[in-house]
Amino acid sequence: MKIIRSLTAMAAWSGGLVRKDVKIGLVPTMGALHEGHRALIRAARLRCDALVVSIFVNPAQFGPQEDLAKYPRPISQDRALCRKEGVDICFEPTVEAMYPKGFQTMVTLPAIAHRWEGAVRPHHFSGVATVVTKLFGIVRPRIALFGQKDFQQSALIRQLVKDLNLGVEIVVNPTVRETDGLAMSSRNVYLSPDDRIRAVTLYKGLQAGAEAIRRGITDAETVRSAMVQVVKKEPALTIDYLSVCDPYTLEPLPAVRSRVVLLGAVRIGSVRLIDNLLTTPPRRSS
Repeated sequence: MKIIRSLTAMAAWSGGLVRKDVKIGLVPTMGALHEGHRALIRAARLRCDALVVSIFVNPAQFGPQEDLAKYPRPISQDRALCRKEGVDICFEPTVEAMYPKGFQTMVTLPAIAHRWEGAVRPHHFSGVATVVTKLFGIVRPRIALFGQKDFQQSALIRQLVKDLNLGVEIVVNPTVRETDGLAMSSRNVYLSPDDRIRAVTLYKGLQAGAEAIRRGITDAETVRSAMVQVVKKEPALTIDYLSVCDPYTLEPLPAVRSRVVLLGAVRIGSVRLIDNLLTTPPRRSS
């Protein structure tokens, strides 16, 4: 495995392969890699000829009061995981290289970026869209993989690729969970042992919503109430939002008619967790 830090060196490596029609795959990460990232890397490895994993803690997607300074950066462990999984290039650009003096351009997607996570973290998705656009331009992948856990991010990137004709196939891999159902996240390391046990309540709430839909409940507010009821049983959790949404636009729905995404975000202590479930109502008998 080769480690590249220079943007020009990364672009030169990619450009040489593109000219030979080699299919490049990209897994963009902020490091602190876990089993969810490993699943993305393995899925990407099967779909491409040359695989790049980027490790870049992107300051543009952190707000002033967020955890940029303390975000975990176990780079030796991350490299070891990439090496073991057959990654070809570990791309580790610096902040100064990605956002040099005089950098001005930011990418925005108003509709998707302003709800849910965007409402809580106003600058987050502009930072995500900007860095992903830059990575696509530097690495020139034909395919890029993202995790379903960050559902809104995946929806935003699909829209970005469509709107700007970037020509990258976006694949969203299912959420990888701990044995009790907690979605794997780099931020789980911030949870105390007791909070770690409580944190799975978010997933249980989403499951309650999915079960209500499977039972034939179509009123979205009733489904939402089922989720809220479960999460509120754990007083340590504060709900940011729980919603029944269109899986493409992420608009809240009044009724469940077809496939929906159940979105949830909670706070537990100083840690904020997000999760989601895709579910489909039962077929109506004719």
